Amino acid sequence: TLTPNPLSDIKMSISANGRFMYFAFGSNLLKERLQMANPSATFHTTGRLKDHELSFGLCETIQNNIWHGGVATIVPCPGADVWGVIWTLSSEDLPRLDKQEGVSVGIYSPLEVSVETDKGLIFCRTYEMNNFHRQLACSCANATSTSCHESNFPLYVVCLGAERNGLPVEYLKKLEAIQTNNYSGPSVLDNIRIDMN
Repeated sequence: TLTPNPLSDIKMSISANGRFMYFAFGSNLLKERLQMANPSATFHTTGRLKDHELSFGLCETIQNNIWHGGVATIVPCPGADVWGVIWTLSSEDLPRLDKQEGVSVGIYSPLEVSVETDKGLIFCRTYEMNNFHRQLACSCANATSTSCHESNFPLYVVCLGAERNGLPVEYLKKLEAIQTNNYSGPSVLDNIRIDMN
């Protein structure tokens, strides 16, 4: 279930200990990507958002696409599930997370979602793309093969994060099957230092 969470309601997501829950489903599945701007991020658990699907595309207001392909968002889809990671972050990281997601320039909007987990239903902050237009994701062909470990593209990072955090094997197979545009040039993710151990 999605409920708009405007910036004026930010404190709804912050607990008494000054932390909030964040549901990541895209490149922020990978700890190294998320902690580039949000160093307080700590793994809490995995979970699924029901009646939504993962899709890749662009916001129509983006003029310069640093990803060289579609980026992840969630789209309502009855009967589908989006698996992801719930991270806890310090409230001090909230403005940085919003900036990373382009909230101030209208790329994504923050939302409050109910995520099913083995610890029960958890209410989390997440983000949904505005003015979404579906496009092919940018990635190497097989995100889990050893030949791709030197590639840092959006779908590769999503798959690597899903694998490392133990998302269901069937869901990982769905991610690996997503059609891509096979872009092979420089990427914003070249700046991520991924620990391959």
